Amino acid sequence: MTEPRSSYTIAQFSDIHCGDSRFDDDLMEATIHEINDLKPDLVIVAGDLTADGYREQFDEAHSWIRQVECEQKLVIAGNHDCRNVGYLHFEQIFGSRHYRSEELDFRICCVPDDAGVQERVKILALDSNKPDLNDGEIGRDKYDWIDLEFPNPDDFKIFLLHHHLVSIPGTGRERNIVLDAGDVLDKLREVDVDLVLCGHRHVPYTWPLADMLVISSGTASTWRTRGFIQPSYNIINIEPATITVTNKTPGGTVWKKQSFPRKPRRLRRLHGSLSGDS
Repeated sequence: MTEPRSSYTIAQFSDIHCGDSRFDDDLMEATIHEINDLKPDLVIVAGDLTADGYREQFDEAHSWIRQVECEQKLVIAGNHDCRNVGYLHFEQIFGSRHYRSEELDFRICCVPDDAGVQERVKILALDSNKPDLNDGEIGRDKYDWIDLEFPNPDDFKIFLLHHHLVSIPGTGRERNIVLDAGDVLDKLREVDVDLVLCGHRHVPYTWPLADMLVISSGTASTWRTRGFIQPSYNIINIEPATITVTNKTPGGTVWKKQSFPRKPRRLRRLHGSLSGDS
């Protein structure tokens, strides 16, 4: 049985763009070093590993990502990775890009001095890319997978895609929200998803939306940034009552730190199970 604990931690980075002229080895090294020091429970790499989808760029990305010392890593493809039929290289190195799922078990202490209850973390990653296009779409044929992977109302649910489902401030003219964003958001709300993790626009931002947190990561290792935004990665700390999202500049300081309450109905269920309420 998993030992009781008070929190668990996710490190999220994306858009490392190996092969790009603005890639910075020092930024990538600092990102990996800091994540390894953090010792997170899960590492999410939310796409755009390469600049153009070429094999040597994937090999470089793989050489960096394998240095991340975390037993649980989930890597997805981005639109740049699907250029030049690069998705074939992605699948050969990292596995299927269409559908990935993971489960993690934790015993979370919901009240002080309590032994805690088991809370399963369920993660579903779906491919939102369209080869050689910047636009993305989940597609109606994949909606059944969301129902299939998220049946339990007591699970902590994480949905992962590369593109964003809502607008990101500070990115100029809005582009590349997935074409079926409204239907996808409705489906995620229906199955009670907690976190939506994405990348793509190189600007970190967190939207609280319909009891979900939609968390976008910036570029961790390039200077393909906008305005005064710095390269960054996210640290997501999940506790019984709160979720804290920290945007960290590799080798630098914390850029932003925000805390949000956990879903009230899940918190009530967890407290109810601890007290013996039905």
